[in-house]
Amino acid sequence: MKRYGMVIDTKLCVGCSACVVACKTENSVPEGLHRDWIVEEVSGKYPTLSMEIRSERCNHCSNPPCVSACPTGASHRKKASNIIKVSPGKCTGCKACVASCPYNARFIMPEGYASKCTFCDHRISAGDKPACSTVCPTDAIQFGDLGNPLSRVSRLLRARQHKALLPAAGTEPNIFYLL
Repeated sequence: MKRYGMVIDTKLCVGCSACVVACKTENSVPEGLHRDWIVEEVSGKYPTLSMEIRSERCNHCSNPPCVSACPTGASHRKKASNIIKVSPGKCTGCKACVASCPYNARFIMPEGYASKCTFCDHRISAGDKPACSTVCPTDAIQFGDLGNPLSRVSRLLRARQHKALLPAAGTEPNIFYLL
């Protein structure tokens, strides 16, 4: 089974939102909704301040609460990978998956079903990378198989200090941020 993930370099991300625009365009995300977004986090006290810029999205967790919360099975893990998907025809729009996601990565489409990042599964199936990683002008967003020790994402995680968001939630996220 492939364990897809992203490694996002917070020192390279400039918050340009190219990833957000590419995702909206690639996946026909309606105005006002988003599958990925930019976070700017300032910490410290003047004069010792630091800022971290992050591109965030669904973490395609290894222990996804959205899948177990879904009463219809619409939220599911794709066979042979860790990509979490939603089957619109099975989704009743009950929002149980939205409420269970600690990353606020889900939303309800105007048609009434839940949606989220899919790592551009349609592009991966065609041998391409997700749209967000393809357009990043600073190459901050890297995508690959975390289960392959030779992949670029695995090598980056071995070489640099990194973090995942909300590790205490127990979701085992597959998005990592290089520090």
